[in-house]
Amino acid sequence: MTAGTRLPGTPEPMFTWRGAGGVAIAGDAWGDPRGPLVLLQHGGGQTRHAWKGAGEKLGARGYWAVAFDARGHGDSDWAPDGAYGEDVMVEDLRCVIAALGRPRAALIGASLGGGTSLIAAGEGRVEASALILVDIAPRVEMDGADRVHSFMTQKPEGFESLEEVADAIASYQPQRARRKNLDGLAKNVRLAADGKYRWHWDPRFKPQEWDFALRQQRLENCARHLTCPTLLVRGALSDVLSEEGAREFRALCPQSEYVNVMDAGHMVAGDRNDVFGDALLAFLDRVVQRGGE
Repeated sequence: MTAGTRLPGTPEPMFTWRGAGGVAIAGDAWGDPRGPLVLLQHGGGQTRHAWKGAGEKLGARGYWAVAFDARGHGDSDWAPDGAYGEDVMVEDLRCVIAALGRPRAALIGASLGGGTSLIAAGEGRVEASALILVDIAPRVEMDGADRVHSFMTQKPEGFESLEEVADAIASYQPQRARRKNLDGLAKNVRLAADGKYRWHWDPRFKPQEWDFALRQQRLENCARHLTCPTLLVRGALSDVLSEEGAREFRALCPQSEYVNVMDAGHMVAGDRNDVFGDALLAFLDRVVQRGGE
């Protein structure tokens, strides 16, 4: 099952791998496959395309950057059983790593993808050479999380036009200029049989139903057990990760480093991709052995 037909102009995935339970996972890659592997995982409601700028920078620097759509998102399959918990997403990550034939990788994750990366590294389920968490930590601000949920669940009946889609995105991201060219929205929606535009993700993906108190305890335990070089990146305008939440993470993981990106909200890479790209390259160049892993 999917949200509908892909719009013309939507980039085809470069690769497709099999995740947990055989779910097809769509991905793109940049750079030399012989370089250090860097895996990029997007946030809920995003796609692999959120990492295109960062992936190109990493590839040009000699890394092998791989981004993939989480199950239920973008060009990846929707889970037949509606399973979208963090454990199954960690298993998808492990399946992609196994398919790439590289046991060790630097993990970069935003929001949902950051939680998956933190569990994978903190519980020793993936051998991480480095970890970069983008606007996510064990403690999140529920008002911000609720705003993300409201954005993702609006207009379940579908949008009448791409103009409506652009308005919805602009309302959620007021710090960005509203799109004038709507062609780029093809990656975000699908055209249903009834002529309505719907978001690309499976509506059964409902992280708002998670037990956030239990999740916070788990992620805190993961943070305490991190042994790889770790960088936390926060958007200074974020309403999901607060400064207090960032400080708590750094107390749990004293060896971690921290970057606060000015003029960026929760979607840090999309808001200030230039600053974000420079920060991750500076970190990875120091902590990941160039020319190997």
